[in-house]
Amino acid sequence: MRVGMVSFAHMHAYSYLHCLKQIPGVEVLGFSDDDAMRAQSVVQDYGLRYYPSTVELLDARPDCILVCSENTKHLESVLLAAQRGVDVLCEKPIATTLSDAWKMVGVAEASGIVLATAFPVRFSTPVRRAKQFLDAGQMGRLVAMRGTNHGQNPGGWFVDPALSGGGAVLDHTVHVLDLMRWFVGSEVCEVYAEVGTRFSDIPTEDCGLLTFEFASGVIAMHDPSWSRPKSNPTWGDVTLELIGTDGVLRVDAFAEHLDWYDDRSRMYRHDHYGDSTDLNLVLDFLTSVRTRRRPSATGLDGLRALEVALAAYQSARDGAPVRLDLK
Repeated sequence: MRVGMVSFAHMHAYSYLHCLKQIPGVEVLGFSDDDAMRAQSVVQDYGLRYYPSTVELLDARPDCILVCSENTKHLESVLLAAQRGVDVLCEKPIATTLSDAWKMVGVAEASGIVLATAFPVRFSTPVRRAKQFLDAGQMGRLVAMRGTNHGQNPGGWFVDPALSGGGAVLDHTVHVLDLMRWFVGSEVCEVYAEVGTRFSDIPTEDCGLLTFEFASGVIAMHDPSWSRPKSNPTWGDVTLELIGTDGVLRVDAFAEHLDWYDDRSRMYRHDHYGDSTDLNLVLDFLTSVRTRRRPSATGLDGLRALEVALAAYQSARDGAPVRLDLK
């Protein structure tokens, strides 16, 4: 299978490249990137072939592409790929506006390409076990959820609204909201949110507190932020607390790690030993490309998560709950 990569703007691109190189039968054709300095660094460090534009990359006839460009640039790559019948794994958030997201979902359906959204936390072993508990009815009826996604401020284009479309609320809500939708099997019908900038001097928000109501009646709360210091041993967390009529389940998506304390160097190290969520995400996408089945997280899943994050911004601006049109 021939795979192309569109941009190394998002740090996940480096992890995806590492994953692709581990998979037998996969050839990474090369990459495109509109940032010349970033492209030069990737060529030097990884020896990948560089295509000056996404069109030229697509002309090399990849079977699929991974889009890891700045958020506002996702639409262009998906439209170009759809014109050529090339399947796409798109980094989250899938877009920065609902109109762009609907165009992406619509063109993928019309052209018959696979459009997957990069939600790797779906492939965390603790998260998947929690889903199994719920599906087996071991917690009774789910009534409430609480989630967190705290991370470090990534800086760069992530804090430029013209490229990112938002700050920590957009960046860190879509992951957890996707898990909540997956667990509940229902859509959010109302959002209330408060957002602010408390940890850094940046032009976007770096924290928020969001509450949701699902059409099924489940209520939920989410705490997204860029609040972790640079010295933190890991980038952040994804946690969930699920409250059912027959029990409570607490989930730490990255609980599979060892804490190392070294007295000689007086250093602490956090070593993850669990499954690679990125590798399993990429494998799921490539399987969808090969077998033409739906990916675990579709473009529509990405759109629905984006819709809630954008509603949170509207709620914060208006100081009032926002009702979503589920049609």
